[in-house]
Amino acid sequence: MRKNDVDIVIMWVDGSDPAWIREKLGYQMNSAVSDELVADSAKCFRDMGTLKYWFRSIEKFAPWVRKIHFVTWGHLPEWLDTSCKKLHIVNHKDFMPEGSLPTYNSRALEVNLHRIPGLAENFVYFNDDNFLMRPSKKSDFFKRGLPRDCAILSPVVPQRFGTGAIQINDLEIVNDHFHGTQCIKKNWKKWYTPKYGKYLLRTLILKKNANIVGLYEPHGPNSMKKSTYEEVWSKEEAALMGTTMSRFKKKDNVNQWLMRDWQIASGAFSPRSPKFGKFYDLSYSLDAACWDILSQKHSLICLNDSSDIEDFEQVKKRLVDCFEKILPKKSQFEI
Repeated sequence: MRKNDVDIVIMWVDGSDPAWIREKLGYQMNSAVSDELVADSAKCFRDMGTLKYWFRSIEKFAPWVRKIHFVTWGHLPEWLDTSCKKLHIVNHKDFMPEGSLPTYNSRALEVNLHRIPGLAENFVYFNDDNFLMRPSKKSDFFKRGLPRDCAILSPVVPQRFGTGAIQINDLEIVNDHFHGTQCIKKNWKKWYTPKYGKYLLRTLILKKNANIVGLYEPHGPNSMKKSTYEEVWSKEEAALMGTTMSRFKKKDNVNQWLMRDWQIASGAFSPRSPKFGKFYDLSYSLDAACWDILSQKHSLICLNDSSDIEDFEQVKKRLVDCFEKILPKKSQFEI
């Protein structure tokens, strides 16, 4: 493994697997389950039918990736070629701490990604709803060994069943270790860069707060360093272990955004425009998302599933049809 290697980590769950469903329901019935049951609903685990196009997009638009670490409970897509040399199948039991399994909490898995055997120091964590749409370079994600990201102050928006609680939990820890005003002064060129465009106004308005009141989250893949994970674990083991041992999502959990926020607060990142990607909520922007796929307007898009989608099967069909038009060729990851 070379120093400048970059890997990708992606987690996947087959929410239709009968064995997985039985196991999950058994633990739900026999425990004081989460105050975030909605977050553990079927919506969070249903398959959009687009995973094979995710692999095709990585092969076509990110050939520089050393290895893809595919994290799974144990089930695998029937079309996946597990013998592919660029693919590493990772079972939860391969890296999760003793006593934490089984888990149905993506946050528990996320805060332990650095334990994946053979993972490169520099890696990009993708959700399976993030798709590269244009040719990319390694420097789009890491520059001179630093993760590419945007340091933009943005207040946390509290919404029931939203991400506000997890963002606040992450920031409570970051603010305990870093002084917001000093973070900006120390690395002002990274906070006040014109790369952020109009988003820079948010930081200018909120910069006088002693603490970081929130960080803009672009809903895209996050560039990470294993050493950041190790540093945060060395200083906040109790909080991270609490999340690790949460079988289901809870409001007192933290997640991988803690590592991202830590990198930004410490200045260990290289600025990148927030316009690198585009977010679409499929409950109301399906047409725009399909147009973006076909036109390949953005370098990266996030296709966010929603419980408000009325005809899920129709949404799946339209997305698959669009991806098939721009990525019709099988990748090396397919049988």
